[in-house]
Amino acid sequence: MMIEASAVTVRAGTATLVDGVSLSVRGGEVLAIAGPNGAGKSTLLSALSGDLTPSSGTVELGGEALPALRGRRLALRRAVLPQRVELAFPFTAAEVVHMGRAPHPPGDDDEVVGRCMAETDTLHLADRAYPTLSGGEQARVSLARVLAQDTPILMLDEPTAALDLRHQEQVLAVASARAEAGCAVVVVLHDLNLAAAYAHRVALLESGRLRACAPPDEVLRSDLLSEVYGHPVSVRRVGGDLVVLPQRATASGNRQVTEE
Repeated sequence: MMIEASAVTVRAGTATLVDGVSLSVRGGEVLAIAGPNGAGKSTLLSALSGDLTPSSGTVELGGEALPALRGRRLALRRAVLPQRVELAFPFTAAEVVHMGRAPHPPGDDDEVVGRCMAETDTLHLADRAYPTLSGGEQARVSLARVLAQDTPILMLDEPTAALDLRHQEQVLAVASARAEAGCAVVVVLHDLNLAAAYAHRVALLESGRLRACAPPDEVLRSDLLSEVYGHPVSVRRVGGDLVVLPQRATASGNRQVTEE
């Protein structure tokens, strides 16, 4: 399954939120969309998923144009995790995850739901009311719901934003495992170190434009990141891993590289 975007542009009034972006995502890979606030990351993801219609340009999922995919057909092709999931009714966590099975005919729903909750470390929350969960717990339950939808394309918008260190790694490991199983995974990330560790390619946006789309070591460069983020950035190898470090001013005003 492949995602193919060609010259996608999204406008809101006189503002251009995404400007002529072309990219593709293949089954078996994780594409991380990165960039500063307001770069157009979530807007681009919404255009790729069909939740938002581009002002111009085209998006195809598996060789079919998005306008031709609606309802159940679209829900069986791609699953989307938005930044925020709000539920007013006191559904249990297990009931929320079961919602992901709606596009599928009845069958092994309980087995799939149990497996996805185990993957996201939420089995112990199964009987808890969703509104009573912490932000991080809700995020993991919502991810389990998306995984339970069992689609060949997985789109995640900042899935680690509310999570602690262990669960950030767990979520990206799950996304990576889905890619290894053949899924095309698109994930919006602010943490460039997670992008470096788990993404096959990084799409770097600036002011709605695609500045680069390539493997992490080609995109996560000190010069490019410093320019795009408007802040001095150092990139180095630590134990074989690519590590992105912002530079901070000391009391004397000199810049130093921060290290954890």
